[in-house]
Amino acid sequence: MTQSDKVVLSSIDGGIACLTLNRPEKKNALNDQLISELKEALTNAAAKEEVRTIVIRGSGSDFCSGADLAALEKISKSTAAENAADARALQELFLLIRQLPVPVIAAVHGRALAGGCGLASACDIIVASRNARFGYPEVKIGFVPAMVTAILRRNVSEKMAFELLTRGDTIEADEAHRIGLVNRVFDDGTFENDVRQFADGFATVSKSAVSLTKTLFYQVDGLPFLEATETGVDVNVIARMTEDCQKGIARFLQKKSG
Repeated sequence: MTQSDKVVLSSIDGGIACLTLNRPEKKNALNDQLISELKEALTNAAAKEEVRTIVIRGSGSDFCSGADLAALEKISKSTAAENAADARALQELFLLIRQLPVPVIAAVHGRALAGGCGLASACDIIVASRNARFGYPEVKIGFVPAMVTAILRRNVSEKMAFELLTRGDTIEADEAHRIGLVNRVFDDGTFENDVRQFADGFATVSKSAVSLTKTLFYQVDGLPFLEATETGVDVNVIARMTEDCQKGIARFLQKKSG
């Protein structure tokens, strides 16, 4: 496959891997090829030692408008087994994002709707341009936003998650920030630079510490309090033995004694 045939473009600059959804004529709508290429690009980027964070963005006017018409037509003609395989492909993408050792940031401009909003929600962090719009409109066509429900339920309050999933409304970036779905909102004119500066922040902290924190963060999700704290003990011990921690403590003590 040539670079021009790809629907996910990859680049690395200064420790930031940028993965660009490249179907602008389709509003970067999800299809089998895009999901497959995105999983491959995420895995490849996270495997590179110099990468501290991954940014997913969309080309053109939108981040991702959900499933394309061909994908919807495929659903209407598929068997239960075929539909299950389709759903699992998206599940694998969402799980992969959580399992990667580096933070994954969704940089959302324009529309992030249905599966596109699910993709953004599955990322560790969402930063949005002020013109961004978010929504799960699946119920308007009799569909269920099933693949994102477990994620959204953990991102925002129970009642707000229920409202978003069952009304199918679209909300603006500032409202998404107010309810906790979005981490930061940046002005449209400075969005690219602001995203870069935000992502650069991960270059100033320990990669191993961030990786262990991410693993712990999702591992304790749903655990009883005692088990969660026991898991914290295990990760604490691992962290103390890392090279980053040993060097960091040495630098701190040297600075205090100097």
